Amino acid sequence: MFFGKLLPRDGNFFELFNDHGQYIVEGARAFVSMIQYYNTPDLREKYASEVDNAERAADKVTAEVNRLLHRSFITPLDREQIHSLINAMDDVVDLLQDSCEVMALYDVQHITEDVQRLGDISLRCCERVAHAVTLLPRLAEAEVTEAALKTCEEIDKLESDADRVMRSAMSRLFREENDVRELIKLKAIYEHLETISDLCEDVANLIEGIVLENS
Repeated sequence: MFFGKLLPRDGNFFELFNDHGQYIVEGARAFVSMIQYYNTPDLREKYASEVDNAERAADKVTAEVNRLLHRSFITPLDREQIHSLINAMDDVVDLLQDSCEVMALYDVQHITEDVQRLGDISLRCCERVAHAVTLLPRLAEAEVTEAALKTCEEIDKLESDADRVMRSAMSRLFREENDVRELIKLKAIYEHLETISDLCEDVANLIEGIVLENS
């Protein structure tokens, strides 16, 4: 019994997941605001800076989870599941930051409605991811398990929506954009934004696996 008390316990993995989920949402909201106010340089820079701040904060959480994994003898989930989940979540916020940088580096001159649509879907995906991780500590409850699986299904549907929006956007872009440089820029941005929903789906798939194994 005394030896058991000396063993490092499970720490606060679930709290750290929740913190990271909130930084994902903060980054996504700031990114959507940057798109909305893209033609106002001061606001564009303000919201881009907020995306950077969210990404840096999320990186610190990811690093803390990985440190905690090394210190903990007992964990609330399989160690590989914890490692895979936090890194998949971190990929989402990293890509939000990358998308900001691409738009700045490419000197995009105008934001299309399709960029706005993809940004909105990305935000909704990120919000669902953040909600799903809040359910992980209570998977022993049947209604929580059901809610978690439903949230993962919602993310899958949003990813399909993003696919449809991107296909439509690409078709319109190649039919209507006469400036080759703008075409190349917007194509890259569309692909970045659609990938955000792909990465959220990756997180959803991991969460679904955790739910099924631990419920």
